[in-house]
Amino acid sequence: MRVLGLDTATATAGIAIVDGEPRDPADARVLGETRHDTSGRGADLLVAIDELCRATGVLDPHDAASRLSIDAIAIGAGPGSFTGLRIGMATAKGIAFAAARPLWAVSSLAALADDAQHELASEGRTAEAGGMICAVLDARRGEVFAGWFRRGIALGAERVLAPAELAPWTAELAAASTHVCFAGDAIDAYPGVLGALAAGHRWCAARTPSGGAVARLALAGARVDITVGGAPVYIRPSEAEIMYPDGVPGALRRRT
Repeated sequence: MRVLGLDTATATAGIAIVDGEPRDPADARVLGETRHDTSGRGADLLVAIDELCRATGVLDPHDAASRLSIDAIAIGAGPGSFTGLRIGMATAKGIAFAAARPLWAVSSLAALADDAQHELASEGRTAEAGGMICAVLDARRGEVFAGWFRRGIALGAERVLAPAELAPWTAELAAASTHVCFAGDAIDAYPGVLGALAAGHRWCAARTPSGGAVARLALAGARVDITVGGAPVYIRPSEAEIMYPDGVPGALRRRT
């Protein structure tokens, strides 16, 4: 199966075309992969996806009207940037509808942990790759999004918390494993607070989720089509919901 993997939870979108089978997703091959800066706007995200599809041969470069030869689309559903997640979900749904292909969703934090696991395995650190990995993304507002995983399995619910709260959470869970690693761009946003964790544990080079990891996890997952009812996973309320819990003043009320 060929899967288009996409993640826009951060300012750096991950896009990939992966060829693999649900029965053995670990052997999936990345046919092509790229990163795309979405910090300004996501208007040219489709251009980056189109270029990758043409470069990998899943879209004929000489026939723009040809059918996209992929079997499914996989999207990182969050948590992450509210605007980025909405852009990614809308883009993925548009491609799924147009290509008449299913859309599968996975956790963006789980995808980041998968990237870290592959990074460790490629370096021959098999014990660490099989240990606990904490994926930590900058959530802005003085907070981080974090989730603990072992071999793709979530070790509890993902959280949004202050960077200083990550250390006690780590101490609580680290007793169950001799190998604990971290990954994510939160270390760059909060080097002072998270630097102590980086000193005591390995912080992988993986900073943002890749499209390849999203596709691999989707192949290994339940593969439920969310094209119609799927929505991003925000974890925390938006700023508008916090400021206007009873609705924006003067806005039209939703019909019941």
